[in-house]
Order: sequence, then C-alpha cells, then structure tokens
Amino acid sequence: MVYKMIKSMTGYGRVETVQEGRNIIAEAKSVNHRFLEIFLRTPSALFPLETGFKKKISERFKRGRIEVSIRLEGEGADVSKVNLNLEIARDYFNVLNRLKAEFNLEAPISLKTLADFRDIFTPSLEVQLSPDFLNQVEKTFLESLAMLSNMRQDEGLAMFQDMDMRLKAITEILETIKLRAPQVVIEYQKRLAERIKELTAGYALEDARLNQEVAIMAERSDITEEIVRMHSHIGQFEELLQSEGTEGRKIDFLLQEMNREINTIGSKSSDVEITRQVIEVKSELGKLREQAQNIE
Repeated sequence: MVYKMIKSMTGYGRVETVQEGRNIIAEAKSVNHRFLEIFLRTPSALFPLETGFKKKISERFKRGRIEVSIRLEGEGADVSKVNLNLEIARDYFNVLNRLKAEFNLEAPISLKTLADFRDIFTPSLEVQLSPDFLNQVEKTFLESLAMLSNMRQDEGLAMFQDMDMRLKAITEILETIKLRAPQVVIEYQKRLAERIKELTAGYALEDARLNQEVAIMAERSDITEEIVRMHSHIGQFEELLQSEGTEGRKIDFLLQEMNREINTIGSKSSDVEITRQVIEVKSELGKLREQAQNIE
C-alpha cells in the first residue's frame, strides 16, 4: 500500500545553523485550515527574500495555516537596527502636503502616516549580509520546511492506518447488517401471523394475503442498494487514501454520501439489532470525519 501519499496538516520543524558568527534559526509549524494560509516573520534585513520564501512554501504545501519565523542571533546579529532615509521622507512629506492642498484636506500628516512607507527605513547592517550568508539563510529555511513536511507525512501515515482500520470495521458491520436483513423479514412474517391469530381468535390469514403483506414490508425495508453503494463508497475512500494528491475535501464529500446511505438504512429498518449496527457505523464515520479534517 502507498502510505506516503496522505499527509496531515499538523507539523513542526526547527533548524538552527551558524554562518559568519551568527545563528540562523528557522521554525516552521502548521495547523488545520480549509485553504493555504501563510504567515512569514523575518528580520527587516531579510525582507527582500520574503516573496521568494512564500512562493517556496506555496509550492510545497496545498492546505493548512503555515507559520514560519526566521531569527538571527549571536555576535553582530542585531540586524533590526535601521537607518532613516531623510531624503525619501522629505519627498513623501512634500507630496502629502501637495495632496492636502489639492483636495483641501484637514487631516494632519503624522509620524504614523510616514512610518507606513517602508522604504524610509533601511537596515543598518544590510550590506553586511553577504551572498554566502543569505544562501545559508535560504538553506536553513528550506530544511525547516522539509522537516515540517516529513512530520506531516509521518502523521499522515498514522492517520492512514487509523482510517483504514475504521473502514474495515464499517465493512464488517455492513456484512452483519446484510446477513441480518433477510432474518428481519422472516421474523416479521412470523409476528404478523401470530398477531392476526390473536386479534381474530385463532383465525388464520390466507397464505397469499400474508405473503403479500410480507412482500410489501420486504420491499419497503429493502436495503440492498444502500449496502451496495456503501461498499462502493468504501472502495473509493480506500483509493483516495492511496492515491497521489489525496485531498481532504474530496474525502469529506465522500463521508457525507456514506452518512446519507447509512441514515437511509436506519430509517428503512425497524429492527433493533440493525439499528444498533447503524449507530456503530455512524460512530465510525464521525471519527473518520474528524481525521479527514486534518488531511492536506
């Protein structure tokens, strides 16, 4: 079986390396999310790398809330200090004043307004980040993503084994229901004949009429189609778990169909034993749905 295809959306990776006397620490973690949501935190000196890093994250993961942080520590690693580019700040200030005059605006130009223009501030040590250092940052970042991906894959294997076990349990329960269904009709026929005798002081209903009533009941309670469709859904489920590019949303849709079929089986049968088995199947489907929420 191909276990490696299914992946969890939960995982963690942390890598620490040293380059040019500085510690580079990359941490990546992920949790469940309907879509892919990326949060990246880096020192200001690494801002130019952010777009490329986010692209690499989106290429590796399909779903989940991915949070990645990169820190620089150690001697000379305080790259958070910034220089002020007064020339650019003056240009922004002058342009904003022209806009105020043009549109007759009264709002003041505050420090907060100017602080929103990121190119006014430049990292003081940006020039000290050599190409070799930046390459090491990227390597550390990619290693943390690989560690995160491996953990998601390992958890995916555990999920696969659990879900496969539950699908087998449902298959066994369906077989029990299938074997029980004909017996329900026989017992109904027996109860109906005995009840008629009780109500008619021993008068026996004609066999033809009794068989007709039993046939109507058997047709109304027939669950053959639902059983067949349930087995078909289980087969599709197993194929999805072992296919490349498994998507949790597809499995969730399949679980909805399975739940609809088992509800129909329950509504068609008034048998206590079948009802108990239906409840067991619904319990397993609920656990499968919880697992499916965490599939990438």
